[in-house]
Amino acid sequence: MTVIIGLEIHCQLNTNTKLFCGCSTDYRDDGPNTHVCPVCLGLPGSLPVLNRQAVVYALRVAKALHCEVPEFSEFARKNYFYPDLPKAFQITQYDKPLALGGYIEIEAEAGGEKRINLTRIHMEEDPGRLVHKGSGDRGRYTLVDYNRSGVPLIEIVTEPELSSPKEARRFLNKLRATLEYLGIYDSEREGSLRVDANISIKGYERVEVKNITSYKGVEKALTFEITRQKGMIRRNAQIVRETRHYQEARGVTTSARSKEMEHDYRYFPEPDLAPLQVSSWVEEIELPELPDTRRDRFMQQYGISLNHARTLTGDLRLAEFFEEVASGIPEVAAPWTADILLGELNYRDMPISKVPVPHFNALLEEVKKGTITDTSAVEILRLLLNQVMEGSTPEMPGAVIARLGLSKEEGGAFREIVASVLAENGPAVADQRAGKAGAINFLVGQVMKATRGRADPKEIARIIEDLLKE
Repeated sequence: MTVIIGLEIHCQLNTNTKLFCGCSTDYRDDGPNTHVCPVCLGLPGSLPVLNRQAVVYALRVAKALHCEVPEFSEFARKNYFYPDLPKAFQITQYDKPLALGGYIEIEAEAGGEKRINLTRIHMEEDPGRLVHKGSGDRGRYTLVDYNRSGVPLIEIVTEPELSSPKEARRFLNKLRATLEYLGIYDSEREGSLRVDANISIKGYERVEVKNITSYKGVEKALTFEITRQKGMIRRNAQIVRETRHYQEARGVTTSARSKEMEHDYRYFPEPDLAPLQVSSWVEEIELPELPDTRRDRFMQQYGISLNHARTLTGDLRLAEFFEEVASGIPEVAAPWTADILLGELNYRDMPISKVPVPHFNALLEEVKKGTITDTSAVEILRLLLNQVMEGSTPEMPGAVIARLGLSKEEGGAFREIVASVLAENGPAVADQRAGKAGAINFLVGQVMKATRGRADPKEIARIIEDLLKE
């Protein structure tokens, strides 16, 4: 069964004010309905005035994603009745969007690059936020906060060319990184990126899953929905075209309503806003170094692998952190940042900005000099991160090495410990003598455990072989 996925990504533009009024967009720490005015509340007689900076940000995205910007575009009214729309319509763009086409290249399942084509990018205003009291499907009542109403959005629509949840997540990661590099989007703001996904099995009706708010959520929602649709096909049940919501706490999608058609929204040109003629602005926009360009530069400048370069440039803050610690030791900094540090941060749900650069740099210097083993270095890193999370002053790696006695010693100094480990692990010794794979690794691991990681594993393996010959 061939899976077909298309995404609609709504990204809040990081402007100071809303799309059609002067209300501040910095509302998240303030009370409900405190960042509002007659325009974003849709009061009679109020008129929208377009935010120029929002248009520039949207054009920056269009240029970075290789889109065509038509000579004319215009806003339209999308009419539907819902409590989060105080005007009973949304100002958006319909048949004349800001940008057409474009593409993003992602890592393909089978290796290499896969191009995901875009349909369009258009601008619109964000609705308000509904707060349901009680469960999502059986709430006792709903509160409406219009602080978000009128915040500038761009909607990026893909062609239905994604074929798996993993591809969708790769696409979103690449898009998020690009938006951060462009400086038009803040990923740390709640609700700044929301995804609607259209999913179908080839030959059957498609279903839309609305308002998924996390990358992991997109992958999980798509996985559930694909499994649900395949199950219905096997049971000869009919898949109907509908809108579904993803219930993140339960990990399921639930039916919300039948899918609206375009004519249901009764689009017509927004009479209070003049058409846009901004295609000439694109030439004046200077783009920063984007993820793919920085990836290629990292490989050339630092001599690191493609996989490490992809990981390090996939997040702007991580890329900037790596460049701070890479000077002189890129061959050590790349694997330790991309593999070990990133894994420890993900485990703790800790941002890269919390890692003190001098401490991590000093740790890498100790690893490069060979004064400690990799095992001891990981132990020091974990201690450092735990101290930061606890709010205490982190120790420099040199002080930790001295305090805990973690300096690497020559393997010969542990000869007695090796002999003791061999005496205590007769079955593993017998397996090693019989040539069984993995036995030597087990014995080395036991010695490393006994020495708290202070020994060189290669030297320990040599001593084990020498003792077994004796």
